[in-house]
Amino acid sequence: MLDGLAEFGYWGLLLASFLAATILPLSSEVVFAALIAAGYDIWSCITYATVGNSIGGATCYYLGRLGKIEWLEKWFNIKREKIDGMISRLQTKGAIMGFFGFLPGVGDLMLVALGFMRANTSIVMISMTAGKFLRYLMIAFGTDRILSWF
Repeated sequence: MLDGLAEFGYWGLLLASFLAATILPLSSEVVFAALIAAGYDIWSCITYATVGNSIGGATCYYLGRLGKIEWLEKWFNIKREKIDGMISRLQTKGAIMGFFGFLPGVGDLMLVALGFMRANTSIVMISMTAGKFLRYLMIAFGTDRILSWF
């Protein structure tokens, strides 16, 4: 499937990056590296991959926001005061954890949890996008460096 997405160039990369940032177990790095190896512009690849992956991360965040705080009280027997304290912390410092939304496996769950706990949307989106951008930047120049050896 990922090989097929590479055939669509930047738009395939955008779609692969979006799908990889959702709960689907896909790796956009394959399409990303394939396009760089095929001679596509590195900065355009970074931009499309970051945008697609950030939209996928935002989807996870907003899926988490669909959850109800009352579920924590009911199903996990957590007191409302403790929940309110967690929400208060996430509104300020905790929202920066969105930066780590690029991490495989746990990043998507972290974004869902930040949404569920109503972390500050602006901070989550900015920090998440910065993390995803830096990840693709490192992958792009690493891929380019490896390709220069051949």
